Amino acid sequence: MAGAARYTIVLHNRSAAPLSGFRLGMSGPALVVAEGPHQGCSVVTKLSNYCEIAPEAGFVLAPGASWTASLTLAFPARHWTDGAFTAMLITSDGQAQAVLTKPATNAGATTPPKRGVIRHPVAEPGVAPYAVIPWPNDVAAKGNRTAPSGLTLSAGEAEGQAAAAGFADLVGHLFPGEALVRSAEEGGYPVALAVDASLGAEAYAISFAAGSASVRANGRTGLLYGLITLGQMLRGARLYPQSFTFPTGGSISDAPGMEWRGCHFDVARQFYASGEVAQFLRTMAWNKLNRLHWHLSDDESWRVEIDAYPELTSKAAWRGHGMSIPPLLGSGPERSGGFYSKAVVRELVALAGSLGIEVVPEIDVPGHCYALIQTVSTLRDQGENGQYFSIQFFDNNSLNPALDRVYEVVETIFAELIELFPSPWFHVGADEVPHDAWDSSPQAQGLMSRVGGSEARNLQAYFLQKVQAFLTQKGKITGAWEEASEGGGIDKANCYLVGWRNVEANQRLAGEGYDVVVSPAQRYYLDMANGPDWFEPGAAWAGWSSLEMTYAFVPDAGWNAAERAHFKGVQGAIWSEPMTERAVFDRLVYPRLSAIAETGWTRPESKSWARFVGSVALMPALYGMRE
Repeated sequence: MAGAARYTIVLHNRSAAPLSGFRLGMSGPALVVAEGPHQGCSVVTKLSNYCEIAPEAGFVLAPGASWTASLTLAFPARHWTDGAFTAMLITSDGQAQAVLTKPATNAGATTPPKRGVIRHPVAEPGVAPYAVIPWPNDVAAKGNRTAPSGLTLSAGEAEGQAAAAGFADLVGHLFPGEALVRSAEEGGYPVALAVDASLGAEAYAISFAAGSASVRANGRTGLLYGLITLGQMLRGARLYPQSFTFPTGGSISDAPGMEWRGCHFDVARQFYASGEVAQFLRTMAWNKLNRLHWHLSDDESWRVEIDAYPELTSKAAWRGHGMSIPPLLGSGPERSGGFYSKAVVRELVALAGSLGIEVVPEIDVPGHCYALIQTVSTLRDQGENGQYFSIQFFDNNSLNPALDRVYEVVETIFAELIELFPSPWFHVGADEVPHDAWDSSPQAQGLMSRVGGSEARNLQAYFLQKVQAFLTQKGKITGAWEEASEGGGIDKANCYLVGWRNVEANQRLAGEGYDVVVSPAQRYYLDMANGPDWFEPGAAWAGWSSLEMTYAFVPDAGWNAAERAHFKGVQGAIWSEPMTERAVFDRLVYPRLSAIAETGWTRPESKSWARFVGSVALMPALYGMRE
């Protein structure tokens, strides 16, 4: 790869036969400009980040020979994950077979591509007595003893018993083989659990004695959080006894600083099986995060079972050569993808609840609906006589607010999902609708003249207000991205918005009276690379953010009292476009997720970069892959 917007590919024919009349299909985050200019090839077909190129007519690639083509990209390539991850040779009869690929390289880059969680050394002795993330808000523990081998849990009330069982299941999955929960006969450290109604919803209190401890909280979640703190202290002292200790007296009193401590998880661009989602929930719980914003649909796919529209999961959940949705974002020619059945969704929501996590579903409307519109054909505006493109180069990907059929479909889908998700919130997306969406639709233009305004955002506001009214009638609070405030906006009294485009947007939204969850791309988007170097994986359109930069970010810096009244909390955002390898997921998400978690929990005056970074190596990652 050479030049800010050029992408050079070389195809080697390692077979024993000459190749002619072929096309090369490529899939990855890179966006090729269909019109070029290109050298040595032409673009035959293209949808978003999938394209097929062909050499000039009559070209024959002899055995052992190579073909070179140079393509123009829509955006400069900044990191090794920007290139094509998969490729396929498509023969003249339309058959496709996978081609071995190598990661994209950059002129002058000599460091190998990085994968896996960045290694951070454990703190030197004296930096912090205990390894706990997020750090508790009142630590008055004292004394020093050898780390216990494991915990023996006892509880009289049902809430305590449920917390003990949940903790045992949690550590069994996160740290298999460590036996963090064990019987007294096997040397367990006694921990008694008790319900204390005087404490807050997620608060807990730990009291230490010479040979035991007790945890108090007003319910299951607080008790679980207390056990997680104990488990972290035990692991730190056991694995790194030169750096951390375990107390023999005193206490810890703790409660979260923010109501909303979450993470958005995009399973539309890359599919994650239910077992992976379950394990991700466990890593969230170990960080005391309490909201999963589950991004279940986008242009590239549909991921949840809907009885009324079975074609969504028979067609839109899958990608591949010759299918209605081609290979995208690193998928190959074979049928790939997946979806969550209603039974699986119920299981995951129940698991999340047992871990103190509310699951907020997102179905992204009216934009980012290419897969939905391609599959449910009645959603297409037959009178539309033009073409528009989203920023990701999907054409005509937005539901038309002027079509009655659109509301019937959306409300049918939402009604089915409401039965699956008991949380108070339902997120409707509302981001990145193209500015010229519906310009060529006579019905949309007629609606525009009736509702007022002259831009797509005015029609989006009309659409969102109708959708919000439906959700309100169903007892749900509407969540959306920040664009839902534009063109007339939605009802501020029954919604929350996620500010993402820049840091300043969040304060502006709060000043306008919207409840706000802070998630600026420049600091909290976990698809952005950890650094500017080519060898780092990830996206770059919002820059990059190191662990320290993410940790240091103050989400409500400079806000006045009236604005802070609308500050709900923070969340990270996992957008999975560049996460074409699981080791890349680990590198991008962890441990920056822990930095966001500590900001959401710990009082600003109790934060310490030296303490945090010295303990973060003990935090789990979804796949456990380290650099």
